[in-house]
Amino acid sequence: MPMKTRSFFLLLFGLSSWVVSTSFNSQPGNPDAIVGVWKTGEGTAMVRIYKNGEKYQGKIVWLKEPNDPETGKPKIDKNHPEEASRTRPILGLVNVWGFVAADKNVWEEGSIYDPKNGNTYSCTIKMTGPNSIDVRGFIGVSLIGRSDTWTRQVAK
Repeated sequence: MPMKTRSFFLLLFGLSSWVVSTSFNSQPGNPDAIVGVWKTGEGTAMVRIYKNGEKYQGKIVWLKEPNDPETGKPKIDKNHPEEASRTRPILGLVNVWGFVAADKNVWEEGSIYDPKNGNTYSCTIKMTGPNSIDVRGFIGVSLIGRSDTWTRQVAK
């Protein structure tokens, strides 16, 4: 086979493989794949993500240190900007909300609340494997933010 013909077929094969893989990767994933219990990257909390209507949200269901070392009582949301919310417990607190499945393995339009500093951030979640998600909180543009990898907790 002449070199030009061989190159043409290699190019054609490569292009057709790219088209097939691109169309496969653009197929919608399972939007409920995010549902479950996830341990934060620091390992200090677990968040149960669940579907609420058409959106996804999550609440804190486990804390490595559930009690405040200063008081010995359950940790409360003492850094919340609204004074009325500063006595609510951290355990059971909804801290991620408003997510919609946007693309295969991506959830957007959500928010995340950090009880450590009392701030709320825009957030996106990307599933990077069956048992890991990349949670990215940001202000304004997602390029300016911070990511954390959460790990799915499998029932034993």
